Amino acid sequence: MQSVELYTGAGGLALGISRAGFNHLAVVELDRDSCETLQENKRRRVEGVDHWPVFNCDVREFDFGSLPEGIELVAAGVPCQPFSIGGKHKGHSDERNLFPQTVDVIRRLKPQAVIIENVRGLRRPSFAKYFGYIELMLTYPEIVRKKEEQWTDHVSRLERYHTRGKRDGLLYRVVHRILNAADYGVPQRRERLFMVAIRADLGIEWSFPPATHSPDRLLWEQFYSGEYWDKHDVPTSRRPKLTGPLRERIRIVRTRLVAPTLKPWRTVRDAICDLPRPSSARSNDEPGLTHFSIPGARSYVGHTGSPLDEPAKTLKAGVHGVPGGENMLAGSDGSVRYFTIRESARLQTFPDAFVFPNSWTESMRQIGNAVPVLLAEQIATNLKATLSQRAAAVK
Repeated sequence: MQSVELYTGAGGLALGISRAGFNHLAVVELDRDSCETLQENKRRRVEGVDHWPVFNCDVREFDFGSLPEGIELVAAGVPCQPFSIGGKHKGHSDERNLFPQTVDVIRRLKPQAVIIENVRGLRRPSFAKYFGYIELMLTYPEIVRKKEEQWTDHVSRLERYHTRGKRDGLLYRVVHRILNAADYGVPQRRERLFMVAIRADLGIEWSFPPATHSPDRLLWEQFYSGEYWDKHDVPTSRRPKLTGPLRERIRIVRTRLVAPTLKPWRTVRDAICDLPRPSSARSNDEPGLTHFSIPGARSYVGHTGSPLDEPAKTLKAGVHGVPGGENMLAGSDGSVRYFTIRESARLQTFPDAFVFPNSWTESMRQIGNAVPVLLAEQIATNLKATLSQRAAAVK
């Protein structure tokens, strides 16, 4: 199945979609440093990346006329900064708001399905009207905004068309959900908004895949069966005591008498336990591992780092580089240190073969902006199975 990837960044969404079995006809990214990361991994023939046609250009300048109509998928990690809680909150007025340009691509390519990822902040009440506008644009991509027409006037025109009941031309059914990556086996609490649009003429029924992992199962294995600690060879004397709000939570879990059926949330320890101790500086001998320490980590209010035996807090890119707390590992003794590039990549479920050739700050920016590979793969795998069933039924 054929796909096109927009606003690719470091390639987390694109790699997950490739692993699900889609073949990218174009991978489009404006940022030069991100393209350097993509090209380096292509040069290294990293599985899933080795055949990507990478285009370092603005989506608004790319020649989509060179691509066939009716491909199976367009995927877009639309720049999130206009709607991010950590950003400048300019929303639709931010020049980086590229949702209208994304709809332009959909109108040109008429894909069978669309996957869009963005920050959960897009669903904040302050952006409610604009989010409704995005949904209507995706539903009716051929109802184009007129020259000099304000977006508020365009949304009113779309609302009138929507309530009229008549359906002409290109039409998509749109669903959206905020997903926590930890619920899908990613060792990180990372909530992101996903929008999936499917062309209405296909007659497809689809829903987001169910969660595969749960916090209750992790609590069960840590504070009831003890198998989590046994797996990691943690002696009884070093296992944490059950205190505070967790005590009532585990009491409820224990009353079920059987273990929760889902897999346990994956923790930072699960993700990085087999890595060696970080080196003191980047080594030319292991350019792919990028597992070196950065000094200067400190804890302050609101930024206390991630405990070892829980999923990591959300890795962030930050408006001015790497923030001080969310990208840190918190020790049980109160110490903190920055996650290395490789540790951060693992928390985003990039394979170890995937390298980040830029500086620490730039690499962390790319990693913090990425979609977790595993989460992208599960959504895309589920969607591909549905599209394949429809294709088989048509034959």
